Amino acid sequence: MNIGIIGSGALGSNVARALASKGLSATLSTRRGPESLAALVAELGPTIKAGTVAEAAAADIVLIAVRWEDLGQALGGLPAWNGRIVIDGTNPVAFLDPNSPDAQDPTNPLAAYGIKAIDLGGRSSSEVFSEFVPGARVVKAFNHLDVNVLAQPQVSGGQRAMFYAGDDAAAKAEVRKVLDAIGYFPVDLGTLAAGGSLSELPFGALSASQFIKI
Repeated sequence: MNIGIIGSGALGSNVARALASKGLSATLSTRRGPESLAALVAELGPTIKAGTVAEAAAADIVLIAVRWEDLGQALGGLPAWNGRIVIDGTNPVAFLDPNSPDAQDPTNPLAAYGIKAIDLGGRSSSEVFSEFVPGARVVKAFNHLDVNVLAQPQVSGGQRAMFYAGDDAAAKAEVRKVLDAIGYFPVDLGTLAAGGSLSELPFGALSASQFIKI
């Protein structure tokens, strides 16, 4: 499996850990350059290598694991996607400075969690996300769980459920193979508009839900 990961924060690094634990290969990248990932890839082992964002984006399957507000900067200027599979691991939230007025906003039900919802004007996040990766086949996955459990697909004697959604059946089948290989129990939620909205943070009905297949 030819997998690239754009973003090396908690999401990207923990998916890389999950892949490495099964001996699966991936190219991990950050806009700070591959040299900044030396310690992390040394920890992850020989199947995970550091690369440039362009190198990660050239993979057959590419996970986007950056903050919503960084999408334009992270994905701008990349070559055409030409039908490659892009996994949308993002959520439309902004992270708050704990010392800012927004962090104490009584009208924000998410202020206690250090985030606020981004108004997308009634559109689904994957609909907006797809505009950043024109020509890609988008599948939403890896976005509904606490990032700290992503490297633990097996738990309590069972498999952690991983929701995924997309409009292209063949692309979803390839992503399901990745989820199976890692050890998750994949659950197909349907289309991006319906299933993607169910799983996206902060207000999707299935967001932050943890199910275990025993």
